[in-house]
Amino acid sequence: MDIRIGVTDNPREIAMNLADDVDREALKAEIDAALGGGDTVLWLTDEKGKETGIAASRIAYVELGPAGGNPIGFG
Repeated sequence: MDIRIGVTDNPREIAMNLADDVDREALKAEIDAALGGGDTVLWLTDEKGKETGIAASRIAYVELGPAGGNPIGFG
C-alpha cells in the first residue's frame, strides 16, 4: 500500500510503500490517534522494514493508496 504524508513548512511530501498485508483500518486508527494528540510521533514501517517517525504536530495531510497496491500493465 502506498502512503503519502504532507509535512508543514516542507514542500516535499513523505512517500512510502507499506507491506501489502498492512491492516488498513488499524493504520487509519494509528493516524487518527497521532493527529488527535494521542501520540506525538507517527511511526510507520515500510515494506523493507525501515521505520520512519513523523512528528504528529507537523502532519498536514495523509493520503492512502488503494488497497492491493498498483496494478502492473494494462489492467
